[in-house]
Amino acid sequence: MTGSTLNKIKAGIIGGAGYTGGEMLRILVNHPNVDIAFVNSKSNTGNYIYEVHTDLFGDTDLKFSGDLSHDIDVLFLCVGHGDAKKFLAENDIPDNIKIIDLSQDFRLSQNAKINNKSFVYGLPELQREAIKSAQNIANPGCFATCLQLGLLPLAASNNLNSEVHITATTGSTGAGQSPSATTHFTWRNDNLSIYKAFDHQHLGEIGQSLNQLQPDFGQTLNFVPYRGDYTRGIIASIYLDSDLSGDEAFKLYEDYYSGHPFTHVTKRNIDLKQIVNTNKCFIQIQKHGKKLLITSIIDNLTKGASGQAVQNMNLMFGFDETVGLKLKATGF
Repeated sequence: MTGSTLNKIKAGIIGGAGYTGGEMLRILVNHPNVDIAFVNSKSNTGNYIYEVHTDLFGDTDLKFSGDLSHDIDVLFLCVGHGDAKKFLAENDIPDNIKIIDLSQDFRLSQNAKINNKSFVYGLPELQREAIKSAQNIANPGCFATCLQLGLLPLAASNNLNSEVHITATTGSTGAGQSPSATTHFTWRNDNLSIYKAFDHQHLGEIGQSLNQLQPDFGQTLNFVPYRGDYTRGIIASIYLDSDLSGDEAFKLYEDYYSGHPFTHVTKRNIDLKQIVNTNKCFIQIQKHGKKLLITSIIDNLTKGASGQAVQNMNLMFGFDETVGLKLKATGF
């Protein structure tokens, strides 16, 4: 390890000017075991970080760099889909540097290798032990994280035995920082719309994880995503036929997540303000006749992206899983 002290590591960030890069910075500037070595941004080289992420004024005097240093322990790739693969094809990163990629480039097992590097899928509630010994991590997608956490206990107990119906709404930050017709304020505000119904790109990684736990699961995941008229957070309602009673399902979920510090199960109503700005996932379990209803909520930028990436980093370097991630929710 090349960290500056025995208990500190050096981190580099590629793509530090975007939403996930900004969230990464907000977490890492207060992480007791991390020194930020550099933050790379081609479009902002030489600018102070707080000139882009204005809320970080007073927290750091770092500037964006156009250079790539190898004097680090971990490299976060906070770049767009397709750009991580391109970056690693163009840059020879030494094998002693751990890589955590936040794009979708290496999430599927058939795409999990490039050159001599292999990537482990980084969902801690599924892969904690594999993450601890991994050299490179493919961080899960935001919808994929929310929906998998809502379904993993059923798959682990072979209780996924019917089609699954999912409706989920995400905040505008889930679309990335580059403006588009459907992220423009005048279109998004006071509006709601469906996109990529039944063929969202995260379905592949969700199915991969469910089959890892329940190999015979072949039922359809009917997923209808919505664009919400708010900034951050995902709320998903998932329902399916189930022979489990409400109490049996609740205990199954409680037992599965009992050793996982960020995922919590309840019978009470849940709402996004309880988890926005945190690395938590809240899951509500209800039984309605033969239907089991699972409601799952996360912040798409923390548990769905940068927070989970830091959680993976903590596991990879032997830190407590929660270090730097005990964050305050919006609340009201």
